[in-house]
Amino acid sequence: MSMSTPGPERVPSTVKVGKTTGQGKPPVGKPGPNRPNAGKKGRKPVTPVKVSGGRNWGPIAVAGVVVLLAVGIIGYGVFASVQGSRDWTDKLADIQGVVNYRAQKNATLDDRTHKDGALTYVTSPPVGGAHNPTWQNCMGDVYTEPIANEHAVHSLEHGAVWVTYKQGLAADQVAVLQKKVEGKDYMLMSPYAGLDKNVSVQVWGYQYKTDDVNDKAIDDFISAARLKASMEPGAACSSGNTTTGPVTAATSNGASMDSATTGSTSGN
Repeated sequence: MSMSTPGPERVPSTVKVGKTTGQGKPPVGKPGPNRPNAGKKGRKPVTPVKVSGGRNWGPIAVAGVVVLLAVGIIGYGVFASVQGSRDWTDKLADIQGVVNYRAQKNATLDDRTHKDGALTYVTSPPVGGAHNPTWQNCMGDVYTEPIANEHAVHSLEHGAVWVTYKQGLAADQVAVLQKKVEGKDYMLMSPYAGLDKNVSVQVWGYQYKTDDVNDKAIDDFISAARLKASMEPGAACSSGNTTTGPVTAATSNGASMDSATTGSTSGN
C-alpha cells in the first residue's frame, strides 16, 4: 500500500489576520469594517465630560461687587467734583432756614464804615453794618460772657463765623457748640442776651437760627461760609479784642481797641 500525497483539500488554508491581541481579535479601539468610524485612522473614543448641574456663582458675585465699588467710587468722585465747584452761596441756599440778608440790599446792613462807640443794628444778633475799628479775636475763641456787637461784626467782615447761644443754655448743650468752635481759625462763640432761639450762627450777610445744638445745618453753614463770606479776603482774625462786655468809650484816633466794662477773656 503506497502513501498518497495529500490533495489540495487537505492543505490547511492560511487565514491572514491583522495584529491581534493574542485572542484573534483586532485591538480594541481600531474600527472594524462595519463600525461607524471605519476608515478613520487615529480616532480615539471621546470620554464624556461631566457638566455640573449648578452654576458657580462665587466668581460672578466677586466680579459684581468689584464693578459696584468701581461705579460707586467714580460716581462719588463726580459728585464731589461738582459739589466742590459750586459757589458757597449756593451751598448756603440749600440749607433750609438760612436768611440771606445780602439779597435785601439794605444800605444799613451793607455799611462797612468804622465807627466808635455803641451802635444800633438791624438784626439780632447783627450780620453786618458799621462796626468798631477793632475786631473781636476770632481764632477759635470761646467767650463765656456776651461780647460787643461792634467788635463781633468787624470779625464777620474778616470772614469769621460767629456762633451765639441763648444766655442760660444748659452746660452740656453749650459744650456741643464749643467743640465746633474751640481752636478753629476764623471762629468765635459767645452767649447772647435775648436770643429768640437757642442757637444763632452768622457770617457777614447770612444767618441761621435753630433750637437744636445738634442740628446738622449748623455744621453745613460753618463748612460753606467760614472764610468764604469774608468782605476782606486775607484779613486777620488774630490780634483782636479779647475782652467781653459792651464798648464804653471811643479812643482819640478811632483806631485802637476800645475798653470794656468787664475784663473776662476768651477760652484760648
